[in-house]
Amino acid sequence: MNPGLWVSQVLILDENSGGGMEKEETTREASFAKKDGHGSATLPGINFSTFILSLNSSALVHLGIITAPDAREKSVNLSLAKQTVDILGMLDDKTAGNLSDDEKNLLANMLHDLRLMYVKLKEQTA
Repeated sequence: MNPGLWVSQVLILDENSGGGMEKEETTREASFAKKDGHGSATLPGINFSTFILSLNSSALVHLGIITAPDAREKSVNLSLAKQTVDILGMLDDKTAGNLSDDEKNLLANMLHDLRLMYVKLKEQTA
Protein backbone atom coordinates (compact mmCIF):
# COMPACT_ATOMS: atom_id res chain seq x y z
CA MET A 1 0.00 0.00 0.00
CA ASN A 2 1.19 3.51 -0.74
CA PRO A 3 2.12 5.66 2.24
CA GLY A 4 -0.34 8.35 3.18
CA LEU A 5 -3.56 8.85 5.07
CA TRP A 6 -6.35 6.64 3.86
CA VAL A 7 -9.88 6.77 5.16
CA SER A 8 -12.15 4.10 3.82
CA GLN A 9 -15.85 4.73 4.02
CA VAL A 10 -18.59 2.35 3.04
CA LEU A 11 -22.00 3.75 2.26
CA ILE A 12 -24.90 1.41 2.81
CA LEU A 13 -28.43 1.95 1.57
CA ASP A 14 -30.76 0.68 4.23
CA GLU A 15 -33.68 -0.80 2.29
CA ASN A 16 -35.59 -1.58 5.50
CA SER A 17 -35.85 2.02 6.63
CA GLY A 18 -37.36 3.58 3.55
CA GLY A 19 -34.12 3.75 1.55
CA GLY A 20 -32.33 6.18 3.84
CA MET A 21 -28.58 6.50 3.59
CA GLU A 22 -26.35 5.37 6.41
CA LYS A 23 -22.60 5.99 6.73
CA GLU A 24 -20.20 3.51 8.23
CA GLU A 25 -16.55 4.44 8.67
CA THR A 26 -14.52 1.30 8.33
CA THR A 27 -10.78 1.83 8.48
CA ARG A 28 -8.22 4.53 9.06
CA GLU A 29 -4.56 3.98 8.41
CA ALA A 30 -2.19 6.82 9.21
CA SER A 31 1.23 6.31 7.79
CA PHE A 32 2.26 9.93 7.32
CA ALA A 33 4.85 9.19 9.98
CA LYS A 34 7.04 7.96 7.13
CA LYS A 35 9.24 10.87 6.25
CA ASP A 36 11.54 11.53 3.36
CA GLY A 37 15.13 12.48 4.07
CA HIS A 38 14.17 16.14 4.63
CA GLY A 39 11.52 15.69 7.32
CA SER A 40 8.55 16.04 4.92
CA ALA A 41 5.77 13.48 4.77
CA THR A 42 5.76 11.29 1.69
CA LEU A 43 2.56 11.34 -0.33
CA PRO A 44 0.85 8.37 -1.93
CA GLY A 45 1.70 7.59 -5.54
CA ILE A 46 -0.73 8.87 -8.12
CA ASN A 47 -2.43 6.36 -10.36
CA PHE A 48 -5.87 6.13 -11.91
CA SER A 49 -7.43 4.52 -8.83
CA THR A 50 -6.15 7.15 -6.39
CA PHE A 51 -7.24 9.89 -8.80
CA ILE A 52 -10.84 8.66 -9.04
CA LEU A 53 -10.94 7.96 -5.30
CA SER A 54 -10.03 11.61 -4.79
CA LEU A 55 -12.91 12.67 -7.04
CA ASN A 56 -15.18 10.26 -5.16
CA SER A 57 -14.23 11.93 -1.87
CA SER A 58 -15.02 15.34 -3.36
CA ALA A 59 -18.42 14.11 -4.50
CA LEU A 60 -19.16 12.70 -1.03
CA VAL A 61 -18.27 16.07 0.51
CA HIS A 62 -20.61 17.88 -1.91
CA LEU A 63 -23.38 15.36 -1.19
CA GLY A 64 -23.00 16.08 2.53
CA ILE A 65 -22.04 12.49 3.30
CA ILE A 66 -18.63 13.37 4.75
CA THR A 67 -17.20 16.58 6.17
CA ALA A 68 -14.61 18.49 4.16
CA PRO A 69 -11.18 18.42 5.80
CA ASP A 70 -11.23 22.19 6.34
CA ALA A 71 -14.86 22.42 7.51
CA ARG A 72 -16.50 21.94 10.87
CA GLU A 73 -19.78 20.55 9.59
CA LYS A 74 -21.19 18.82 6.55
CA SER A 75 -22.77 20.85 3.77
CA VAL A 76 -24.64 19.94 0.61
CA ASN A 77 -23.95 21.44 -2.80
CA LEU A 78 -25.88 19.41 -5.38
CA SER A 79 -24.56 21.31 -8.40
CA LEU A 80 -20.93 20.59 -7.44
CA ALA A 81 -21.83 16.99 -6.61
CA LYS A 82 -23.43 16.57 -10.05
CA GLN A 83 -20.43 18.14 -11.76
CA THR A 84 -18.03 15.78 -9.98
CA VAL A 85 -20.17 12.74 -10.82
CA ASP A 86 -20.33 13.94 -14.45
CA ILE A 87 -16.52 14.21 -14.52
CA LEU A 88 -16.28 10.61 -13.32
CA GLY A 89 -18.79 9.62 -16.01
CA MET A 90 -16.72 11.39 -18.67
CA LEU A 91 -13.61 9.55 -17.45
CA ASP A 92 -15.55 6.28 -17.70
CA ASP A 93 -16.46 7.05 -21.32
CA LYS A 94 -13.01 8.30 -22.34
CA THR A 95 -11.09 5.43 -20.75
CA ALA A 96 -13.30 2.61 -22.06
CA GLY A 97 -11.10 -0.29 -23.13
CA ASN A 98 -7.99 1.15 -21.48
CA LEU A 99 -8.53 0.22 -17.83
CA SER A 100 -7.60 -2.89 -15.90
CA ASP A 101 -10.49 -4.99 -14.63
CA ASP A 102 -9.96 -3.64 -11.09
CA GLU A 103 -9.98 0.00 -12.28
CA LYS A 104 -13.04 -0.60 -14.45
CA ASN A 105 -14.96 -2.23 -11.59
CA LEU A 106 -13.92 0.46 -9.11
CA LEU A 107 -15.11 3.24 -11.42
CA ALA A 108 -18.36 1.45 -12.35
CA ASN A 109 -19.28 0.76 -8.71
CA MET A 110 -18.29 4.26 -7.66
CA LEU A 111 -20.44 5.84 -10.37
CA HIS A 112 -23.40 3.61 -9.54
CA ASP A 113 -23.25 4.47 -5.83
CA LEU A 114 -22.72 8.21 -6.36
CA ARG A 115 -25.53 8.46 -8.91
CA LEU A 116 -27.89 6.62 -6.59
CA MET A 117 -26.97 8.89 -3.66
CA TYR A 118 -27.37 12.00 -5.83
CA VAL A 119 -30.83 11.00 -7.05
CA LYS A 120 -32.04 10.12 -3.54
CA LEU A 121 -30.75 13.41 -2.15
CA LYS A 122 -32.22 15.39 -5.05
CA GLU A 123 -35.62 13.74 -4.42
CA GLN A 124 -35.42 14.57 -0.71
CA THR A 125 -34.73 18.24 -1.39
CA ALA A 126 -37.40 18.62 -4.09
